[in-house]
Amino acid sequence: MAEQSSKTIGRATLAVTIGNMLEFYDFITYSFFAIQIGHTFFSSNSQFASLMLSLATFGAGFVTRPIGGVVIGSYSDRAGRRPAMILSFAMMGSAIIVLALTPSYATIGIAAPIIVIIARMVQGFSLGGEVGPTTAYLMEAAPRNRRGLAVSWQPASQEIAATAGALVGVVLSRTMSDAALDSYGWRIAFLIGAACLPFGLWLRAGLPETVDLYAAGTHVKGARKRLGAVRTHGGIIILGLLVLASGTIITYVAQYMTTYAENTLHVATELAFATSVISNGLGIFGALGGGWLADRAGRWPAMVWPQLAALLLTYPIFLWIVDTQSAWALLGGFGFLSLVGSIPYSAFYVALAEGLPQNIRGGAFATIYAVAIAAFGGTAQLIVTWLIHVTGNALAPAWYMLLATAIGLAAMAMMRETAPDRVADAGE
Repeated sequence: MAEQSSKTIGRATLAVTIGNMLEFYDFITYSFFAIQIGHTFFSSNSQFASLMLSLATFGAGFVTRPIGGVVIGSYSDRAGRRPAMILSFAMMGSAIIVLALTPSYATIGIAAPIIVIIARMVQGFSLGGEVGPTTAYLMEAAPRNRRGLAVSWQPASQEIAATAGALVGVVLSRTMSDAALDSYGWRIAFLIGAACLPFGLWLRAGLPETVDLYAAGTHVKGARKRLGAVRTHGGIIILGLLVLASGTIITYVAQYMTTYAENTLHVATELAFATSVISNGLGIFGALGGGWLADRAGRWPAMVWPQLAALLLTYPIFLWIVDTQSAWALLGGFGFLSLVGSIPYSAFYVALAEGLPQNIRGGAFATIYAVAIAAFGGTAQLIVTWLIHVTGNALAPAWYMLLATAIGLAAMAMMRETAPDRVADAGE
């Protein structure tokens, strides 16, 4: 697509970002209320068993992500980014309404968890196909010298969504009793996201298209050409899987911090939610800063050096938090780690998008992202909860995050530079 005016690009970026943010708000909010949802939909005399069943249902949303990545992502390469983004958003909105309005186990019995699991699987399918088309759209719509900042709104929108979810949690926990929050308060958080569905659909319906629909036809020759492109770019696809696996573990362990602070460190509910507000809020600045840095220093330096810093900081910060269990440690420690840890992934997003040709960009990016998240995101919180339970050690999340960060660092270091002003071919 020819470069558009700044006003058009800004409007398009806002539309994509808001829609993406609303989708992630709906998906991530579940993890903030995992305890309350467990009490509502799963009958168990054990608090640990109830939480594990709730987190397993959270993980069910990851099973269908690869399918959504292949189906919706590939659809975006053939039919365009806009229809694919509208489809994924509509499915997500429908699933969140079902989840918010499903009666409890006490009311309808075994049907309750079954309905919730199906709704989570629909959410996973739609979100699996969301990231690839939106990331491709942001890169394709931006000027070559501002791609990093434009694409950084993808991970930044996820941080915004997590911050919004945590803020809703803070407000609800401060204004409602524990019994009310457990009974119906968590449903309010989901219905807030559902109320934004018409606005998101309206925004996306007005987006200009970035794909040459004639060139992206569905004929056999085009399909063979896309398959050949996948084989040619196998190296960056494998590295992308490793980096996104790393980022997925880190992200979903970080989103678990509300439950971790409340359930393991036994801090007040308000402080647990405030920890997520601060850490995710600083993550927004880290993500946007990473995109800005990628445009100026290049993709490789903006990935590797901040990731190395995150690797060195993770264990000392967790040790400080566990030893003191103070508000300063929780808010400052997690906040700073989130700020630093968000920087490299913005540079990675644009590097991966630039490294893939347009005719497979949406589908390949979505599939890489969905497979990595299905394999590691859906199990991250379960593994951390299990590790804490069997070891009795509150530092268990740090061990898992350290391993993930090290793998991500190694893969990032092996990726090539893709910034247009630093290489002759930017992957178009």
